[in-house]
Amino acid sequence: MDKRTLGQGGLKVSAIGLGCMGFTQSYPPYPDRKEAIATLREAVELGVTFFDTAEVYSAGRNEDLVGEALEPVRDKVVIATKFGYDLGDMPDLNTSARPVKLSSRPEVIRKAVEGSLRRLRTDRIDLYYQHRVDPDTPIEEVADTVASLVKGGKVLHWGLSEAAPATVRRAHAVCPLTAVQSEYSLWYRQPEAELLPALEELGIGFVPFSPLGKAMLTGRFNRETTFDKTDFRSAIPRFQPENLKRNVALVEYVEQLAQRKETTPARIALGWLLAQKPWIVPIPGTKRVERIKENIGGADIRFTDEELADIRRHLDGIEVAGARYPADQEALTNK
Repeated sequence: MDKRTLGQGGLKVSAIGLGCMGFTQSYPPYPDRKEAIATLREAVELGVTFFDTAEVYSAGRNEDLVGEALEPVRDKVVIATKFGYDLGDMPDLNTSARPVKLSSRPEVIRKAVEGSLRRLRTDRIDLYYQHRVDPDTPIEEVADTVASLVKGGKVLHWGLSEAAPATVRRAHAVCPLTAVQSEYSLWYRQPEAELLPALEELGIGFVPFSPLGKAMLTGRFNRETTFDKTDFRSAIPRFQPENLKRNVALVEYVEQLAQRKETTPARIALGWLLAQKPWIVPIPGTKRVERIKENIGGADIRFTDEELADIRRHLDGIEVAGARYPADQEALTNK
């Protein structure tokens, strides 16, 4: 697979990465550990070199899984993880029963990095994101703390997740950012208004998560689809029955594009993202090798300028119904 460069520090990653959260949370059923490890290692064999996890995913169990899977190939891959929550006594934490507190205080970050290094079985974190902006800790203080971790060699690059352009600028002025992560896809294009222009100006890479619209853009769902309460999508307004019935119109359009190009909707969605900027690297999540194979094929999709303009005209004419997050989570974004 082709490589792309994030930021001005020369961080090279596969053009399409792998979001690892779903191996342990939010999207059941989950594979057993042996199967998950085999899938992650197969992803490397297929050309994926960019893996995304977080301290808060399954109270560290996701990092532990990723760490074990990638330990034999550690020098061939780029691991991104995230800080930003005060998880208390991690070994005793049960995230399904005990809420975690948003916090990026310096002492919380320093504790978080040590735990992540241990679980990931590594001596450095390639890309360390602030998971959500902490309104109680100035972003300059966060950046200064991460700068000390960079100086000490524990962190090589850093980034922000779901941060507003003004916050990005303030953080970047203290410690240069390599990447910003946020949702971006054919059915959520808000970053185009202000965030992408700011990143281009500053020379910061962009890593879209949920590039397949939480599987909506794969064509898996129809107007009658329902989600079990254990599935994160059951709480998302865009997937509520009345909104889903309306949002299928976008999926049908993507399916038409796929038919014209003799490919799959997922590859259309990922190829479209890659066509927007050379410094965009999507991280679709999946637990299955066949889906990884399908997704990385998105790097081979090419659009003409005329096709891209036509797609944009069609997207502008399709209204997506419902918010992308429940209200309490939406309140933590774009800060």
